[in-house]
Amino acid sequence: MFDFIRKPFGYEPILTKEDLKKPKEKKGERPNNSKDVLLRIWRLVDEQRALLIAVLVLVAISSGLSILGPYLVGHIVDEYIVAGRFGGFGRMVVLLIAVYAGLSVAMYLQSFWMIGISQRAVYKMRTGLFSHFQQLPVKFFDRRQHGELMSRMTNDIENVSQTLNNSFIQVFSSVLTLVGTVAVMLSLSPLLTVLTMTIIPLMFAAVRWITKRTGRLYKAQQRAVGELNGMIEESISGQRIVKAFSQEDRVMDEFTEKSERLRRTGFWALTYAGFIPKVMNFLNNGAFAVVAGIGGILALTGDGLVTIGTIVIFTEYARQFTRPLNDLANQFNTVLSAIAGAERVFAIMDEKPERDDAKGHADTVLKGEVEFRNVAFGYGEGDYTVEEVSFRVRPGEAAAFVGATGAGKTTVMQLLARFYDANEGQILIDGIPITELPRKTLRSQTAFVLQDPFLFEASVMDNIRYGRLDATDEEVIEAAKEANAHDFIMKLEDGYETVLSADGGEISQGQKQLLSIARALVADPVLLLLDEATSSIDTVTEMKIQEALERLMEGRTSFIIAHRLNTVRKADLIFVMQDGRLAESGKQEELIGSGGLYDQMLKGAEL
Repeated sequence: MFDFIRKPFGYEPILTKEDLKKPKEKKGERPNNSKDVLLRIWRLVDEQRALLIAVLVLVAISSGLSILGPYLVGHIVDEYIVAGRFGGFGRMVVLLIAVYAGLSVAMYLQSFWMIGISQRAVYKMRTGLFSHFQQLPVKFFDRRQHGELMSRMTNDIENVSQTLNNSFIQVFSSVLTLVGTVAVMLSLSPLLTVLTMTIIPLMFAAVRWITKRTGRLYKAQQRAVGELNGMIEESISGQRIVKAFSQEDRVMDEFTEKSERLRRTGFWALTYAGFIPKVMNFLNNGAFAVVAGIGGILALTGDGLVTIGTIVIFTEYARQFTRPLNDLANQFNTVLSAIAGAERVFAIMDEKPERDDAKGHADTVLKGEVEFRNVAFGYGEGDYTVEEVSFRVRPGEAAAFVGATGAGKTTVMQLLARFYDANEGQILIDGIPITELPRKTLRSQTAFVLQDPFLFEASVMDNIRYGRLDATDEEVIEAAKEANAHDFIMKLEDGYETVLSADGGEISQGQKQLLSIARALVADPVLLLLDEATSSIDTVTEMKIQEALERLMEGRTSFIIAHRLNTVRKADLIFVMQDGRLAESGKQEELIGSGGLYDQMLKGAEL
């Protein structure tokens, strides 16, 4: 459709089909149409109906006053200036001033109140989207760029905000002004009215041609913004990897490509949208010339059909007639941009939340017995990641999962935390099927210590307390001491009140891990999931972490994933995973010297 576009002035690249391609519909996403999107936005605005009615009343008043003003000017010209009599002239001037003063007050109030309405509606949309994020399953975030999701929260909602702030009043006011202006014009001179309205077919055709193109361009622009934000967030988060592998040039090339796509779509969206005021001004001036020329001829003929005051009114109304049309055309483009943003927001809000059908066992206090019965699971369609996995871990036991990367160890953890549900088989905790336990009940009694612990931009105290928000300061400090974190915390500038930067960039990886262990200790869990908790740690720090982990695991059912086999020597049970299956299992002493996989792995580690 855009093949006719060439490089203007020899430098601007054409818009490619790649820029306008529709994104593949993700499973679970229900596409919206413009009518549905507008109705959903309207429902948010209509919740403040009383204030909205007040705004609409003020819009009607301001539209009426804007029509009355030029009429009074023409009346003054005919009845006072042309007639040469000035009795009552002062009163008419005062009335004219009052009309325009009232117009200013009405426009200010309607704008002030409408901003309040729109901001509350956008606030509800933003909080609704963020709240829905919290209800979506982990798999939703696994398959999407986080920066792209952030773009929906910020850029797309901001587009809706700008439209509600400006376009709602403008559209309603333009319609009222247009209807009122035409009515007054017809009452004054049907002939001049018909001449003025000859521009409407041309105006309609021009606007239709433009908006037909800008609609797709605005959607492509919003999509390009989301993709660019996603790429930026990903590259910044992975900056260490980028530098470690000297991939700065490749990242820059990717950024340039996505930025260029955004530039192209933004350029053509604004270029087409910019045609509207140019076309409108041209047609407006044409209508003005027709009214002034033909109206002047009719006034000179002296047949009384048209007076000089009528021409004055019509020259003003000719502009006032095209201005609302111009505003409607411009606002239509703005609304298209807002629809494109709102459509992306509602697509997320229509995603099915993480279902929790379990009604019973909400107050169950778990003991920690875990059993897998012929469990099979795959992240997508096709082959299973794990299958035929069966084992049993008694309360208070420590079970270690070892095996090559991709053997299915982390998947077992994901299933146990109910980040995903098994496709086949059954997982039981204390004899209760895991699907019958509310997720909140399960996760409130489970703690995680991951390979790359995440810390928030908050104080050390608050980061540890995140494990249990009602923990006292004394409990937090005691947990830090048990985690061997107290000493290094006290050496920080403000101790426990030291505010960490995003993800704790100013402390070492080992210190982050100790804080993560302290967080788990505060949570006082029944189930403990340790995923590579001592990976990439120096020997001295590893000893501290091992000591802290032993305290943490004491009396708790623990599941440990580790590649470094010395970290699992004290485990009660060893489960060896291979190609998604449980290859062998047993106690440490049973597997050593058996000649099996675990024995071979130990001998390889010793070498």
